[in-house]
Amino acid sequence: MASQADAFIALPGGYGTMEETLEMITWAQLGIHKKPVGLLNVEGYYNSLLALFDNGVEEGFIKPGARDIVLADPSARELLSKMEQYTPSHDHVAPHESWHMEELAYPKEESP
Repeated sequence: MASQADAFIALPGGYGTMEETLEMITWAQLGIHKKPVGLLNVEGYYNSLLALFDNGVEEGFIKPGARDIVLADPSARELLSKMEQYTPSHDHVAPHESWHMEELAYPKEESP
């Protein structure tokens, strides 16, 4: 599913949502994909998580450019607009070309 997606959006959810969202953020940081990752921050649901990410930058655990991987907005329309304008600005931990979908247990995409 990840290889077919154009972007990733998380709505408010539980542990499974958090795990999948953090995986997509990590994959972006590693250079596995260059797709936007958005949080639909309904009624401030993700405020604490976003503050945790900001604190990670302040404490030196997250590079400022990597913090920009995560987009958030309480409005679906505004979030989509941000995601359409997204361009990765962080340095990948590994070159994008060094990762192959087969290594991630994804089958090769077949041509139509």
